[in-house]
Amino acid sequence: MARRRPRITTVFFDLGGTLVDERDFARWSDAAARLRLDAPVEEIARAFAEVEEIADREPQMGFHDFWRETLSRATGVALPPGVAERFCATLREGPCAYPLFSDVRRCLDTLSRQRRRLGIISNSESSDRVREILRNADLEGRFDPIVSSGTEGIRKPHPAIFHRALELAGVPGPSAFYVGNLPETDARAAARAGLHSIWLHRNGTGFGEDPPEITSLLELPLAIHRVEGGRPA
Repeated sequence: MARRRPRITTVFFDLGGTLVDERDFARWSDAAARLRLDAPVEEIARAFAEVEEIADREPQMGFHDFWRETLSRATGVALPPGVAERFCATLREGPCAYPLFSDVRRCLDTLSRQRRRLGIISNSESSDRVREILRNADLEGRFDPIVSSGTEGIRKPHPAIFHRALELAGVPGPSAFYVGNLPETDARAAARAGLHSIWLHRNGTGFGEDPPEITSLLELPLAIHRVEGGRPA
């Protein structure tokens, strides 16, 4: 007799690029200008996309390393240590508000109706910062646990941050699902940590299998349904 697959009780989400669109290029350009850096909007947009792809392949790149490299590419100047820290401090002076992607609320509502617990695993400054972003997006209280690399001292793709989330949620890996917008840092890393996972590739085709790929969060409930063996939710 075939073994019955476990029900997915908990669904974890990445934050930036998955739930909220944090790409505020004009704001970033203005913050750079306050530090006397010439980083036009189009250049910082290009640099951000390039460095995001690099960081997904090079997990040792830290938060400030990411921004130092982005600003260096945007300005065309190799910037010294400390610039990224000052840049991030400048950003913290403004509101922490980002728009939700259009597919988020419908996805969350569907998963909640299916009585699935929702959580966050994010490479971010702190869990308090994540909560502030969620509060400003009118999503406060919908996610528990919230696991931030800045608070835990562990960054994706290290398996320990996924294991920490499982511990806080009180669920085993086979009963958890993770979705994020990066193939290595999110999807493959979560799978290696023992969770079911999928890559949210908003500009993709939806046909990728390594890692499995969707192009919208509206596809997520069906992807979870398939993992459970296609049984009714």
